[in-house]
Amino acid sequence: MWFKFDGNLPGEMARLFAESGHDATTVLDEGMAGANDDAIVAICLSEDRILVTLDADFADIRAYPPQRYPGMVVFRVSTHARRHLLEISVSLLGSLGGASLQGQLWIVEDARIRIRE
Repeated sequence: MWFKFDGNLPGEMARLFAESGHDATTVLDEGMAGANDDAIVAICLSEDRILVTLDADFADIRAYPPQRYPGMVVFRVSTHARRHLLEISVSLLGSLGGASLQGQLWIVEDARIRIRE
C-alpha cells in the first residue's frame, strides 16, 4: 500500500511502514510543512496514497466522504507521545494484512480500530 504521513506525526512512523514493505512518504518529505488540508488531500489523491494523520478534521465524513479517497487513517489516541504513536502503529500494521483501505476511513484508537465506508 501507498501511504502519506501528515506532518503532525513522527517520521519514524513512515519508516516503520516502509520497513514492513509499504511505500510510505511524509508531507515533510515533499516540503509541504504547514500545508492546509485541501493541499494535503489533493497530493494524496494525485499520488493515490492513503493519508495517515492526527488531524480529526479528516474523520468528518461529511467533509471527506471516504468513498472519494484512496483511504484515510486518523489516529485518535489518549496521548500523542512519540513512543505511544509508534506502539499503536505497530498494532495497526498487524491489522492491515490483506485489507484494502480504498474508500475507507480507519479511526485508530488505543485499543481498537473503527472502519467507516
